[in-house]
Amino acid sequence: MKQLLRILTLLAAVALAVPFASAETHYKPRISFGARGGMSLGTMTFSPSVKQKWTSGSTGALTFRYTEEKLFGLVAELGWVQRGWEEDFEGAPFSYSRHLTYLQLPVMTHIYFGSSRFKCFVNLGPQICYMVGDEIKSNFDYHHPESVEAFPNRNRMTEQMWTPIKNKFDYGICGSLGGEFFVQPRHSILLEARYYFGLGNIYPATKADTFSASRAMSIEVSLGYFFRLK
Repeated sequence: MKQLLRILTLLAAVALAVPFASAETHYKPRISFGARGGMSLGTMTFSPSVKQKWTSGSTGALTFRYTEEKLFGLVAELGWVQRGWEEDFEGAPFSYSRHLTYLQLPVMTHIYFGSSRFKCFVNLGPQICYMVGDEIKSNFDYHHPESVEAFPNRNRMTEQMWTPIKNKFDYGICGSLGGEFFVQPRHSILLEARYYFGLGNIYPATKADTFSASRAMSIEVSLGYFFRLK
């Protein structure tokens, strides 16, 4: 855990230092504000493993961006995302999904290249999140699945369905790829695909607990708009 925290601290330091180190050159800084919205796909890394599928949700954010005229910048956001998972019953007539809604704050290094009308970009950096919603949808009594007729109990983990979320705070690493089209010099539209790898567990993970890992992962695809202040 200490090593993971060191890695996150290092990534944050790099994300913050690179753009401002570049600011010491003669390039003109540019500050932009924007917003984005789209869809998310979530799943979990459980150990022991759980039969599951990706579940869909929504995502959106307000975005601040600081860039230089050449290559580097910084992106910070305040937004939300829906993660979670859907149980895979392999054709059995049961359904269960759990949507976990987070407020998220990523701080990423922004690397971009292209022309004055179109640019491609790569973002990478740490992210912290806080859970503000936990919604379960099911067509059976998931608190007592052993009493459900024809429920596929064999070799199936069920504790994750009814266990309360212990850790609402999460942290991890996110990266994205995208393209940005400049309608006018100060106005642009962008399309972005983002991946988040969580490092925190939603359930307790001591030797006495059921799960040694319960980490979130998500993919986000969003459309955004930026306005450059200067």
